[in-house]
Amino acid sequence: MADQAKVVLVVGAGDATGGEIAKRFAREGYIACVTRRQADKLQPLLDQIRAAGGQAHGFGSDARNEHEVAELVETIERDIGPIEAFVFNIGANVPCSILDETPRKYFKIWEMACFAGFLTAQAVARRMVPRERGTLLFTGATAATRGASGFAAFAGAKHALRALAQSMARELGPRNIHVAHVVVDGAIDTAFIRDSFPERYALKGQDGILDPVHIADSYWYLHSQPRDAWTFELDLRPWMEQW
Repeated sequence: MADQAKVVLVVGAGDATGGEIAKRFAREGYIACVTRRQADKLQPLLDQIRAAGGQAHGFGSDARNEHEVAELVETIERDIGPIEAFVFNIGANVPCSILDETPRKYFKIWEMACFAGFLTAQAVARRMVPRERGTLLFTGATAATRGASGFAAFAGAKHALRALAQSMARELGPRNIHVAHVVVDGAIDTAFIRDSFPERYALKGQDGILDPVHIADSYWYLHSQPRDAWTFELDLRPWMEQW
């Protein structure tokens, strides 16, 4: 482990936002540690970061499992370097009528979008506090500020994640740990949007959907802020988005 190594841990490094955040930090010299449930799905991202001259490590990890989370953080801190920036980016947007929602799926969405945020952020915060430095960033959504028809489970989880971030910011800010919550309000340029919502994806040429690269720039901006002017919540949306 290099003495000057700086690590960014991105939990939920998918093919769009999470992956671009990892690339953005890697370009700044950070070692990108990225996770998904299945480690093999991370290989293209790892290859891209390394091809650009960055350093990256991938981990298959269930962020809902306390023991796996503890092992993940211990491994990174011991073998790679101190986690200077943490990003929680797990999504769980599964719409369903409240009349048809099942207890099992409702609980699973909460586990993925909120409980996993608690487990992973707590484990990292316990390492950051003794060093008196670090950044904890949470990816939120429109559902974090208001519920919508068919999104009761997702909105409940995202509301709770936002409350977690607020509480952590108030407790850890005075200990020099910057905690921020990012409300991503709008469709993101992903294969899912392209295939499932072609009419929305057609707005890409008008800058009508969010570019993951630009989202990632905002995460780096938050991490880079001087502590006399920290932002807790940043909302990102296309210029034409109705809000």
